[in-house]
Amino acid sequence: MKRLLVGFLALFMALAMTVPFSAQAEQSIETVKAAEATELNVSRSVLSLTEIRDVTIEADFGRKVDLKNLQINFGGKALAEWKQWDSEVKSYSGDPFILVKKEPHYVDGTTKIVAELEFGLPFGTADLSPRTVRVIYKELLGDYELSIVDSDSDMKASTTVKLNVYDEFLEWDEIKPSIDKIFEEANVQNERYLHYESPGKSVEGKDMHLVVLAKDEDAVTNYLENVLPIALENPAELLAKLKDGTMGEFQVPVWFNNIHPDEVEGIDFQSELLKRFALDTEVSFTTTDENGVDEEIVLNVDEVLDHLIFIFNFSHNPDGRVHNTRANANGFDLNRDNAYQTQVETIQLNPVIAKWTPLAMMEGHGYVKGFLIEPATPPHNPNFEYDLLMEGMIPQAHAMGQAGIGNSNLTSYFLASEGYNDGWDDMGPSYTPIFSMLHGTLGHTVEVPSLSQDAYDAMVGAGLGMTNYVFENKDELYTRQLEIFKRGIDGEDNRAVDPLLTNAAGESIGRVRGEHENFFPDYYVIPTDKRNQKNVSEVYNMVDYLLRNGVKVEQTTEDVKIGPTTYPKGAYVVPMKQAKRGLANAMLYVGDDVSDWDAMYDPVVANFPALRGFDIVDVRMGDKDVLEDLTVAVSEVTVPASELDESKARQVLKNVNNDTIKMVNELLKEGKHVGIIQEEKFGFQKGDFIVRTEDVTSYVDKYLFEAVALPSYRYIETKWIAQPKVASNGSDQLIFSLNELGFDLTDEEQASVVVSDSNLPKNLAGKTFVGIGNSVLKAVHEANLLEGFDYKTTKGGHEGLIKTTVNAEHPLMAGYRQEEVFYTTRGSWITSVPDKAEVLATVKDASDFFIAGWWPGHDGAKGQTLAFTQQLDDATITLFANDLAFRAHTKYYYRMLANSIYSSADEVESPEREADQYE
Repeated sequence: MKRLLVGFLALFMALAMTVPFSAQAEQSIETVKAAEATELNVSRSVLSLTEIRDVTIEADFGRKVDLKNLQINFGGKALAEWKQWDSEVKSYSGDPFILVKKEPHYVDGTTKIVAELEFGLPFGTADLSPRTVRVIYKELLGDYELSIVDSDSDMKASTTVKLNVYDEFLEWDEIKPSIDKIFEEANVQNERYLHYESPGKSVEGKDMHLVVLAKDEDAVTNYLENVLPIALENPAELLAKLKDGTMGEFQVPVWFNNIHPDEVEGIDFQSELLKRFALDTEVSFTTTDENGVDEEIVLNVDEVLDHLIFIFNFSHNPDGRVHNTRANANGFDLNRDNAYQTQVETIQLNPVIAKWTPLAMMEGHGYVKGFLIEPATPPHNPNFEYDLLMEGMIPQAHAMGQAGIGNSNLTSYFLASEGYNDGWDDMGPSYTPIFSMLHGTLGHTVEVPSLSQDAYDAMVGAGLGMTNYVFENKDELYTRQLEIFKRGIDGEDNRAVDPLLTNAAGESIGRVRGEHENFFPDYYVIPTDKRNQKNVSEVYNMVDYLLRNGVKVEQTTEDVKIGPTTYPKGAYVVPMKQAKRGLANAMLYVGDDVSDWDAMYDPVVANFPALRGFDIVDVRMGDKDVLEDLTVAVSEVTVPASELDESKARQVLKNVNNDTIKMVNELLKEGKHVGIIQEEKFGFQKGDFIVRTEDVTSYVDKYLFEAVALPSYRYIETKWIAQPKVASNGSDQLIFSLNELGFDLTDEEQASVVVSDSNLPKNLAGKTFVGIGNSVLKAVHEANLLEGFDYKTTKGGHEGLIKTTVNAEHPLMAGYRQEEVFYTTRGSWITSVPDKAEVLATVKDASDFFIAGWWPGHDGAKGQTLAFTQQLDDATITLFANDLAFRAHTKYYYRMLANSIYSSADEVESPEREADQYE
């Protein structure tokens, strides 16, 4: 048998001269498997990309061999072939990172062979956080064969070792098995309550993983069915019990979270905490105070579980963990989507946060130099009860930081609110911990400074520090959360918040109340009748949003007169005397102008009514509550079927919402006839659609559209269109929005219209180009495509909600009113329009044109052009300085996209007229 193997090896070496190197490496592994093998003993079997590790290896072939003939291999390759990454040439071509520290040698005259290896740092650093490294390091992870091969006898000693980021790093498909193992061990060791659930699935269909750890099931039931309902309905009752000591035993939830899975410690620290609190009797850690004095903290786990319920959400974004990306599979940063909730992951997870309404939340992030912990800088969102939150969050953050450095080799931390003046604000409500603050949660983003073992250790420490702080201060912290709920239920606009809300000069400005005494209205009324509501379909979407986020919604049982207007029965009502009033108001109020600040972390405007495009009424009652006893609570949304007069052959679909666009695109894909009205006549508008009644009857339960029968004797000028051929070389969010509307995208060569917020088409001839934002404005200007065109940008990212004047007669603006509110994050406006261009929209020439947002220098936009279209000899260019598809939240402006696309669609012959259709 040995001769056969030797012969095989000789044949392999002969053939290897003609085989590429990479293939040789693969084949050498297979060859080694065929050789005689014995076990290789190693001093450690897990190697690290972020820590230099020495490894002692031992082999015993049972007889003496010539040490000169021994070769040590890793992954089927000689150690010298494992080179460090060279960032300049972008290849693994540096010095070897696996070194032999002590050559193989015999021990004490035996046949045992020992050698010492040093596994260094493949990227030349213990910190993998630089983006150029972070996107590639995972290609090195995995199990490798480590072996000593005697080239003379073909004998081999081998074992399998793992190359990991750090010891505790888990790939996504390893997390659920690790959870299962903890559950199995806990079932044997103790009677603690462990519950696993998947809150939902990712874009690619992967389960999210959530674990609840508690003392027992009764603790969970008591909190969810007794404590929390009373807290949200009658917090004064619980406050009284806490004060007089009659509250009894109760537990509060502490939530650990991750949303950027390429910031890897944010997932892995949860696995460690779950294991310790599920299995151990005691959990100890070190905390370091401001004087550098260490203190050992020992937590009795059973005592901790007498007071706390742990919730571990390993990541919002499973796909990102698999692909090592910050964004989800649609290209969206989910930490900008918790307020908007356009992505499936945030839509599914946020109801779970609302269900639990945790007392504290820690979300693991990276990589900010200095080990940053929130609370954040100003400006602060006025919908927080900021005084009550900060009384707990500031000392809790310090407890987290002190435990983080005590548990690791990091030497310092800082609070964003203390280390920065601005630029790390909590005005924008979309980040998970900050969104949770609208639930009354002490929400902390924790940013470790590096992707490393030390950063992982610090993250674990911060989690333990938060746990201990809540454990030691539970009643005091919970009292403040109940006070937040009580202010909401009482409708109290407490002035203690005001000193903490400042302008850029550091002056207290408080909540901006205008002419009102109370920042919060008594009610928001959202009409559902066509006379008072321009977009009924978005009303139902908004109500569904509010309900899934724990906000109480009601509906009127009778017609209600508020001021001069009567709102028919069925209008939705958001009562603002409720525990979660801050969350509701943050999404429904107009917003604030924070343009005086030098820096802002991200856009701050949420304003669903403006950006989703529906009408809402801010109701202030005074002494008389005209809605009292005229509403009933709503627990779910029932969307009515669209109304259709089936006695007529044709229908006019009003161009008033995105449901209509989606249905039109389905009809076109099915080859059905769709016409676009070209004149204002018989009460119909340019841009409305004509369809056959029989073609839309099956859609009345799928889409909410407004249809009016077209009388058979009335003729109206119509353009009948084919399915548009659309391409986009723009952002992921723009492509998502186009797909959401039902447009099938093709390549540019096949397209008749190209839509982009990033680049020009490769070839403009014969096409329509719809360009959005300052990147496109710059490209058009630099290419000299339009004589007489110019623009100005203060800064990309400058954001504003602005009053505009719209050319409502133009087909591209069909369905919009002459006075509209537009939104932008581009900080741009058009200063000069070509002679033959048609202006579509301008910024209102009024001193109060700017409504809300962060746009230093926005005064220059007053009266300037926002959008125009220009017909060239062989192409059409339409430019928008504002946003039409920002993060899929600006759905009110989607129809500008659709109108622009339909205008470029091929015209087809009119369908044969029904015999009784026209006279």
